[in-house]
Amino acid sequence: MVFSVIIPVYNRPEDLEELLKSLTLQLRTNFEVIVIEDGSERTSAEMCERFSQRLKLRYMFQENQGQGFARNKGMEIASGDFFIILDSDVILPSNYLEILEKAILNRKLDAFGGPDAAADDFSPLQKAMDFAMTSFWTTGGIRGKVKDVSTYQARGFNMGFSRTVFEQVGGFIDPNRGEDIELSMRIKKAGFKLELVREAFVYHKRKNTWSSFARQAFSFGQNRVNVSRFHPEAIQLVHFLPALFLFYILLCFLTWGINSPLSTLLGFGFLIWVFLILASASLNHRSLTVGFLALICSLTQLVGYGSGLLTGLILKNRWN
Repeated sequence: MVFSVIIPVYNRPEDLEELLKSLTLQLRTNFEVIVIEDGSERTSAEMCERFSQRLKLRYMFQENQGQGFARNKGMEIASGDFFIILDSDVILPSNYLEILEKAILNRKLDAFGGPDAAADDFSPLQKAMDFAMTSFWTTGGIRGKVKDVSTYQARGFNMGFSRTVFEQVGGFIDPNRGEDIELSMRIKKAGFKLELVREAFVYHKRKNTWSSFARQAFSFGQNRVNVSRFHPEAIQLVHFLPALFLFYILLCFLTWGINSPLSTLLGFGFLIWVFLILASASLNHRSLTVGFLALICSLTQLVGYGSGLLTGLILKNRWN
């Protein structure tokens, strides 16, 4: 099996360099790398030229079209049997491709999605954002920790599928609005086997600031609604939980200072959630700093996603 690793990049040569370096360290070596520069002002051309001496690497520049369409272009020119889609800000463990190949062959997978994680050398904020995106107390563990691996919806930072899937199902139909989830659902509806491969994780080195993380959380909520335009079943009860959390927080503020059983109960429930976040994140990363940052990021993630989902539902009929 020959892998084609497809990497869209936009103004991130430093991140891409770390990813390419991790690809040079892979234990499995039968793969090619295709970098699609999506209209960047800070291009990665020279850096890719350096790595082309160590990797079977092809570099292509296109006018900015969005990461979904950049991935499509990469798959159109790829020569491998199986396409692996990665974001430019991830880093691979050295056994990533080896683990993935075994899973594909042993489980007879047509497509896969893998989780993300925080490496030990990540900053406290990066670890906190990773916790907010993956913890049971925030997302319910649906991002890489589902019990039934067949229910997983792959994300574009770490996903892939066979050439056969691409030829029969097609690529991404949207540049950057939940296009990975939409494609995952389309692949399954076509009868192909897509599952989570827990062991094939990547280190996701997000470069978000707090404000950009908030905007991203809001967009994730809107993206879920966008996917429902193509797949009405894309929105499940679990996706409304952040919106319910948002209403809960608002109700806590509205009843603040009112000496009543309701305000006491609401406040106590919120404090329990705060304790669970602080304790879990601090113990996981052995750092109180990460714990407090995780609390801020978890609040941001839930409120942002919930408000984004509600806004998307209101504006849904206006979208093209």
